[in-house]
Order: sequence, then C-alpha cells, then structure tokens
Amino acid sequence: MASGGKKDQRREARERLAAQREAQARGARRRGRLLVGGALAAVLAAAVGVGIYASGSAGSGDSEAGDRPFVRPAHTAGEDGVVVPYGKEGAKDLVSVWLDPRCPFCAGVETGLGPAFKERADAGDYRVEYHFATFLDGALGGKGSKRALNALGAAVNEDPGKFMDYLQVLYENHPQKESDDRFGSTATLLDLADQVPGLRNPGFDKAVKELTYMPWVDRVSKAFYGSGKKGTPVVEVNGKEVDVLTGKGLETITPEAFGQLVASNRKP
Repeated sequence: MASGGKKDQRREARERLAAQREAQARGARRRGRLLVGGALAAVLAAAVGVGIYASGSAGSGDSEAGDRPFVRPAHTAGEDGVVVPYGKEGAKDLVSVWLDPRCPFCAGVETGLGPAFKERADAGDYRVEYHFATFLDGALGGKGSKRALNALGAAVNEDPGKFMDYLQVLYENHPQKESDDRFGSTATLLDLADQVPGLRNPGFDKAVKELTYMPWVDRVSKAFYGSGKKGTPVVEVNGKEVDVLTGKGLETITPEAFGQLVASNRKP
C-alpha cells in the first residue's frame, strides 16, 4: 500500500465509521455486531489505514492450539464437530445461531432469547444449532473469545444441557465492552462454571485450564469464515436469516414475537 494514500484512506475510514454509527443508532438491524464497527473499526483504521475488516485469516486470532492433538467434544455435529446442536434431530423447526463469545450484541440475543430457545427445544419444537466465531480476539487483541469457546467445548462434552446453561451464565456475566478480555482468564471461566450445577469436575476443570479443545476451537473459527457470514450475531430460522434485534441497544424481540417468526418461516 502506497504511503501517500494513507491519509485519504484514514479519512475514508473515519467517514465509514461515522456512517456505521449513524446506521446503528437508527436500528442496529439484524447484526448488532459486525466485523466492522465501533472500537474495532477505529483500531483497524489506525493500524492499517482502512475501514473494512473482512479477512478471515487475520480475524481468527493467535492460536493457542500448539501441538495439542485435535479432540472433538462429545455431542457436537458436522465435520470436526464444528456445530453444537441442542434438541431433537427431527424437530419441525431449525434455529441456527452464530455468536462470538466477546460480542455484546450476541449477549443481548442469548440472554433475551436463549431461554426460549432451550424451552422450545426441550418441548421438541425446535432444534437449535450453535455456530461460533472468535474474530474479536484477532481484531482487538486478547484470548477471551477462543478461551470461552474452549470452555464451552468442555461443557458440551459433559452434557448438552450444561452447555446451554453455561452459555447463559457466560453471557449474563458478559463484559460491557468488547475490549474487556475477562474471558481470557481461565480462572474466571471456572468461577462462572460454579453457577451451573454439576458442571465442575476434574475433567471439565482440566480441559479449561489446559485448553484441551483449542484445536477444535480453531476449526470452529475457520468454519465461521467459510460460512460467508460477515458478523455476529446472526439468527436463521429454517435457513432464512431473521431480524431479532429491535435497534434499542442490546434489546431483542420478545420470545412470543420470535415464535411468530418461526411459524411464518416454517417450511411446508
């Protein structure tokens, strides 16, 4: 990139950022957290002189997989177990959710609608499939997205119901800012696991402390880039993306309204 064009590119990046903030204020629309936006765009604009962040490889963050062997958590689906399902395979409706553990708008979706997802899945109405991204580690620095996902892998390995409960606990205790890397602490992740009855045991603790599932985390992260999704959160009903954010901060539509969305997007 020629140095003479950096000032113009930075000005364009600031203009793009302002436009994104204005668009967020008008409605936040279906993705409350894009790969570009807020502090992320500012950091990247200052670092590389551009306002667009779309590189899958750059966003994956520094790997902690090292030479650890690949271990696929039990109760996962898809190639290499990159999908975490919950509910009966033959349920009449499929709800697919893409989340980054550090994303505050993802926290809004999961705390607002996650209990309804679990309730309807337990009733046999929905099958929920979770997909995860970890781009915020690479974009903002830190290890929280990947280490939280490693801990979630340890949870689903124990039991899908404990995974659902632990996911709720993590997002209920989510940092207010993406730049806060509190989930980078395995001690914090273990302390939060105390809120899920029966989750803490020597096997779970060892997997969280020793980052047992980090090679799996890397494959899950790569699958996100292969999906073509441009940010998180994303919610699909029977393969069709739906809007679940109201545009008022982290607020989501009600579980009742989501149920209507499911009914209207049900395949014949």
